Amino acid sequence: MQANVKWVEGDTFIGRSESGHAVVFDTGADGTAPSPMEMVLMSAGCCSSVDVVSILKKAKQQIENVEVKLTSERAESAPRVFTKMNLHFVVTGTDVSEKHLARAVQLSAEKYCSVALMLDKSVEITHSHEVVAGGVK
Repeated sequence: MQANVKWVEGDTFIGRSESGHAVVFDTGADGTAPSPMEMVLMSAGCCSSVDVVSILKKAKQQIENVEVKLTSERAESAPRVFTKMNLHFVVTGTDVSEKHLARAVQLSAEKYCSVALMLDKSVEITHSHEVVAGGVK
C-alpha cells in the first residue's frame, strides 16, 4: 500500500491514496478538516464498524443503523499520542440480539479490526455497546 500527502497552504494538506482517493487534513486551530489524530480515531471507528455491520448481517440481524461514538484521551506532552480510546456502538434495528452485538464487537476487537489491533499495542482500547429499538416503517 502506498499514499502521498502534499502540503496545500497554511496548515492544510491533501492525502491521496494509491486507489486515487483524496482526503483533506488541517492541523491549524481553525481547521476546516480533521487533524491527523482525528483521522486515526475515525479510522479505528470505521474499521471496527465495517466488521460489526458485516458480522451482524451474517447473523441475519435486522439492523437499521450502526453508529460508533468515539472518545479518547491523549498524553499531556509531546508526542501527544492516544493513551485511551473507547468505541461505543449504538445499533438500531428490529429484534437485534444484544448477544449477537456483543459477539460482533468482541470479534472486531480481538480478531478483525486491523486499525484498532495495531493501536492496541500502545493504547488502552475499550469497547461498549447498546441496542436501540428500531422505528416502525
